[in-house]
Order: sequence, then C-alpha cells, then structure tokens
Amino acid sequence: HAPSGLFRQAGLGRMNIQLKERTAETAAIYFQRTRAPAIQRFLPQKAQTLEEFLSDFRKTQEPGANSYGRTIYVDGQYAGDVWCYCMDPSSDPQAMVSYCLFQQSLQGRGAATEALRLFLDEIRDRFSLERVGAFTFTENTASIRVLEKNGFRLAESFTEGGRASGYYLRSSNEDPTLS
Repeated sequence: HAPSGLFRQAGLGRMNIQLKERTAETAAIYFQRTRAPAIQRFLPQKAQTLEEFLSDFRKTQEPGANSYGRTIYVDGQYAGDVWCYCMDPSSDPQAMVSYCLFQQSLQGRGAATEALRLFLDEIRDRFSLERVGAFTFTENTASIRVLEKNGFRLAESFTEGGRASGYYLRSSNEDPTLS
C-alpha cells in the first residue's frame, strides 16, 4: 500500500499525492528529467551519466543500504522523487533527506510539501528515524518553504563552492506549527 494524501490547495483544486516504489525505469526517467538547467541549478548530482546514476540506484536496492527513496505521483502521474541517505539510527541526525519535483506545472501548488510530509511519516514509521537533516541553497526559497512547512528549522548557514547554503534539522517529536 502506497502512502498517499488527498488534499486541497486553496484555489488550485484537489491533488492526490502518492509515494510509490523506485525502480530502474523510474530512476532512468528521473535522471533524464532532472537534466533541465532550471533543476540542475538547485540539485547538484554526482552522477554525470545515466549508467553512473543507475549504478548508484542499484546500490540503494541492496540489503543493508543506508539510503531509501520513493517516487512521487500526483494524480497518477510520475512527478519526482524523495529520498533519504546517510541513514544511521545511532547518528545525529539519523538521515539526510532530499527531494525533487521535476513536473514544473506542480511547483508552488503544495505537492512537494505534501510528498515530503508523507515520506517523513514513512521513514519515521519504517526506520524509526526521528531526527533528519536537509541541505539547500539559500536562494532556493521554494525548497526552504517546503522544509519549513514540514518542521525543519535552520541550524547553520554556510558558503560552499561560492554559494550560500543552509543546513536544516527536523525532529519528528517537535510540533512543526510552533516557531
């Protein structure tokens, strides 16, 4: 059963958000769709070729992998991915999260916020991950809003490679509506 959420965004109608299994096929689509310059600007990727990307994906499918990801479907259409990496229940934070909604028509409509909420609930329940972190560039205000709506708080600002960035933390036992 795929985690899902049906929600209404003011003035934008209902959207059905579902998280589904990542496959080699969806990983290949994701790689191709995230080659767009607008996405590359905010989503640095280690893999430069599809072969490298699929090799990294296959490692996430191995037993004992320290990463886990899901695909994001909006109204039945594949729209992006959400994942966590550096999973270690004994560390602080216990994992780092990242996401990308490559379907541009959905940006600014709450889909990424809802998908991340569903994913955070899932990794808390499945892996007992209570404290997670995330990085984003300071200029990526949309991502900052998504993180903050999901209870992340800025823990540290820094510059890396000449770009201002933020390190955000979230504890699932804290009320995200406070602050």
